[in-house]
Amino acid sequence: MRIAKAKKMASRVLMKKPIELGKMVLRCQSTMSAFEIQHKTPLIKKVQAIPVALYGGRHAVTMLPGGGIGPELMGYVREVFKYAGAPVDFEVVEIGDENVDLDYALTSIKRNGVAIKGNIETKSESASVVSRNVAIRNELDLFVNILHCKSYAGVPARQKDIDIVIIRQNTEGEYAMLEHESVDGVVESMKVVTESNSDRVARFAFEYAKKNGRKRVTTIHKANIMKLSDGLFLDTSRRIAKEYPEIEHNDMIIDNCCMQLVSKPHQFDVMIMTNLYGSIVSNVVCGLIGGAGLLSGKNYGDHYAIFEPGTRNTGTAIAGKNIANPIAMLSASVDMLHHLGHTQHAELIQRAIEKTICEDKIHTPDLGGTAKSTDVIQRIIDHILQADIRPW
Repeated sequence: MRIAKAKKMASRVLMKKPIELGKMVLRCQSTMSAFEIQHKTPLIKKVQAIPVALYGGRHAVTMLPGGGIGPELMGYVREVFKYAGAPVDFEVVEIGDENVDLDYALTSIKRNGVAIKGNIETKSESASVVSRNVAIRNELDLFVNILHCKSYAGVPARQKDIDIVIIRQNTEGEYAMLEHESVDGVVESMKVVTESNSDRVARFAFEYAKKNGRKRVTTIHKANIMKLSDGLFLDTSRRIAKEYPEIEHNDMIIDNCCMQLVSKPHQFDVMIMTNLYGSIVSNVVCGLIGGAGLLSGKNYGDHYAIFEPGTRNTGTAIAGKNIANPIAMLSASVDMLHHLGHTQHAELIQRAIEKTICEDKIHTPDLGGTAKSTDVIQRIIDHILQADIRPW
């Protein structure tokens, strides 16, 4: 009798019909279309490399302006590159509209191998609308994000002389985008942590520390509560750490980490963490050293790389007002030039940025100044034109 009843209930689940249990109705949301749509973005996307576009010594790079202040900041990047003589040609792909298909943008990035992007705002709260930022990272398997948080001398900040590298798992965790309403009024959100991704992110962090002369790697987690998911991430870091005896490894719970960052940030060197913790910690550190307008972020996979502002903010409220800080996007372009091997051009622009921000103190309102975005850009261009050693 019980078996027959169970089979009857199971058949109703497969047919997506409600099941009445007393006064409670199970809506079987886990089998509905919104859940299925979210599964279209895989957690690990294995991709095959294709030849990178390089014509006559010049690199073709995909430019995704995004929303908010993205388009105007990309205009500044193109202007600075023109005066610096950077051998880069941009293929601009507009994907700020949620109705625009991502396929062409992804094809462009795969063809060029490298992209620079602004943040793309996800305005809809519908489960059927997937974040295009997350979709791009997942589709290209950009499994790691790097944020080098280094203080600028002369910039008003809550902490001085900070030099921290945040290495963040970029494609899973709470950003797996796997949610469903299993029971009416009860939503389940899946946090996914895999050993394979944890392994390569931890290995990336220790290799980064080794190559850049860093002394310590700190794994940030919540394994005391999420014993299986964060426990796996922590155990993997500890296992990889044994292969690098010259680098000190410790770990810290995310709550304590945020407090320690505010009170004693200089204890940190390289930090490794899962996706959501990375988002939180990145914004905390950016706030300590001057705000969201200064730091750039780097996204790497086995074949592709995307460069963007570090805190991934759209800045919609200040768009078109000529007050947005262009330094984060310009710094992302400098990172991109280093990645492409154009070191001289990258250093030329970086020196101009540092002179403008640190020596001339041309600061936009977010840094306590009164300068316009165009004032900052013009001074950077002036320094480029006045440089004694030109890269061409």
